[in-house]
Amino acid sequence: MIIQYENIKLNVEHLSEFDASKKTILFLHGFTGSSNDWKDVAQKIDKRFNKSALDLIGHGKSSSPTSVNYYTGDSLANQIEQVINHLRLKEVILCGYSMGGRVALNFAIAKPNLVKALIFESASPGIKNQKEKEARRKSDEELTTYIENNSLEDFAAMWLDQELFGTLRRFSNNKLKDIKEEKAKNSKIGLANSLRGFGTGLMPYLASELVKIKIPTFLITGGLDDKFTQINQGFKKLSPSVKHKIISTSGHNTHLEEPKKFIDAVNGFLSGLR
Repeated sequence: MIIQYENIKLNVEHLSEFDASKKTILFLHGFTGSSNDWKDVAQKIDKRFNKSALDLIGHGKSSSPTSVNYYTGDSLANQIEQVINHLRLKEVILCGYSMGGRVALNFAIAKPNLVKALIFESASPGIKNQKEKEARRKSDEELTTYIENNSLEDFAAMWLDQELFGTLRRFSNNKLKDIKEEKAKNSKIGLANSLRGFGTGLMPYLASELVKIKIPTFLITGGLDDKFTQINQGFKKLSPSVKHKIISTSGHNTHLEEPKKFIDAVNGFLSGLR
């Protein structure tokens, strides 16, 4: 389904039969991903909820405008609000992976009355240390240059070759090929502008802001992903409303690497929501 926002298009996929009387889980993919990333997992999430997924701006079937203004945190929040209003969603639960988690957190801070609960998979609340923040900003600039000067196929291969995704090597060559091909379907402009508008190095540190709105929050990380597990352990300490599940046999992408364990963890959290 295409939803218009100003002069751009946002693609939303319903991953289950839509029932207006139910609460809705809106899934947000990571950088280089799309709504397709959630199709298999969503089928087995608690049937009391609608499951829908958004192609974030610059990804999937959504527009990839040249103006960076559409990729900022403020614009992303307004785009998600447009989706919620257009679909008349009630008591929305946002489930975001990696960049999608950052987008979900940013939205919850900006528009807390529209969010029932949050599920973050391998997500960061931003970088607090200014030197680390600046280093990440420069790293994102270099990545943007690489995207613009190379083919999307080469970029997808380089992206997945990072140590962060090393645990994906457990998959067969054919499956890895499929993952790379899916990522290469995105747009150069869209990916580059996503980093320019909402890269981790540009995002404000939001952990302390989440504490103020007290939304039930569930963190999921892979035990083989030391960096993000440590980040989320620190995040959890800030509020009693935040819970953290570590899936010991997974790396960064738990819903891809250990789908059953991810589903069980999410369903356990959802069962506790009123």
